[in-house]
Amino acid sequence: MSELQYPFSQPPQPGERLEVAPGVYWLYFPMPLALDHINLWLLEDGDGWTLVDTGFGTRHTQKIWAQAFDNALEGRPIRRIIVTHYHPDHVGQAGWLAQRFNAPVRMTRGEWELLNHLHSAEDDTVRQDVRRFMGLHGLHGEPLDALSGRGNGFRKVVPIMPPTPEFIAAGDAIQINGQTWRVHIGRGHAPEHACLFREHDHVLISGDQVLPRISSNLTVHARDPDDDPVSAFVDSLTAIKNALPEDSLVLPAHGLAFHGLHARIDALVKHHDEQLSVAEEACEKAPLTAYDLLPLLFNRKLDNNQMMFAMGESIAHLNCLHAHGRATRADREGRRYYAA
Repeated sequence: MSELQYPFSQPPQPGERLEVAPGVYWLYFPMPLALDHINLWLLEDGDGWTLVDTGFGTRHTQKIWAQAFDNALEGRPIRRIIVTHYHPDHVGQAGWLAQRFNAPVRMTRGEWELLNHLHSAEDDTVRQDVRRFMGLHGLHGEPLDALSGRGNGFRKVVPIMPPTPEFIAAGDAIQINGQTWRVHIGRGHAPEHACLFREHDHVLISGDQVLPRISSNLTVHARDPDDDPVSAFVDSLTAIKNALPEDSLVLPAHGLAFHGLHARIDALVKHHDEQLSVAEEACEKAPLTAYDLLPLLFNRKLDNNQMMFAMGESIAHLNCLHAHGRATRADREGRRYYAA
């Protein structure tokens, strides 16, 4: 993105920290996924730290944390933990860290409710829901068998649930080290994603809501099959753009910190408008399922893990067309077809 400026060219080493704004430090944790890292943010807070997001729920992440306790944290305690949203790379170590430091956790009610739902689901229930829902949208054969055979994989990467959190909500002012961080809510990627904005010097911890290089996955879950995360994502991005200044330093969960908030939001909105147009044109040619749409939205070979996210995104764009009257849908012979 030529409109974006990156003030830091390299992340810190795992277990180390890099100051990106006064009292704000960048922690970098590798992950064993295609999305190969997550950025966590360490905020000076008196004689300790406030931590924003916690890392993937694996032993490898805990080993990096063991290095960080002495190096990045300088032996000072984590006083509180803020989780932006329910995904395992963000909440995965919240329970473990909360236990270790006797630290309270803060997150939004919407994220906590979905976290509880996903973590408590029985393996057989997850298998049946995935097979029914993905099968309805056209997935079949080995990919469907692979996805539906996993059971509750979410619980495996969030091994310890955090304690019941103190809830935060849109507009809340959180005082950290005598400075005000205001809560702004993003939607679409997650139901009630918390972004944190430090007002006096325009620092935005954006989580997954605004990323510099990719668009966050927008997916539809079996528990809410008519959801329209594309509209929710675009509408909340527009609200963030209107509320926050262009000169903000954006600290994303993936990729490098950057300047150019408004330009990036415009590009994300444009991307999803283009994806909707592709989907609508395809629906005009012939009724199709979400699985049929995949080659038009994703011009690469998808492994089974990527297939799950891609199917969710394809369903999301078709649901958006349907919600806005740009496509109809009908179920026949066990499949859901969209037409324009």
